[in-house]
Amino acid sequence: IPVVGLGGIFSTDDALEFIVVGASAIQVGTANFVNPRTSIEVITGIENYLKDHKMNNIQDLVGSLDTSAFSIL
Repeated sequence: IPVVGLGGIFSTDDALEFIVVGASAIQVGTANFVNPRTSIEVITGIENYLKDHKMNNIQDLVGSLDTSAFSIL
């Protein structure tokens, strides 16, 4: 089931948090009222993150959070 991350995305870090836990798409909403360039800055930030980590495709990042260290009691 595709997951869309939305609500509280104001920066690249916010977007990446949603993506690594499984969001295959994100939505930047209210932040655009504060800074109309937010969406562009987030896209650029994600592109830079992928380059810095030698990743060619954002799909490599979707759901990549390693949860093996977590346990449910």
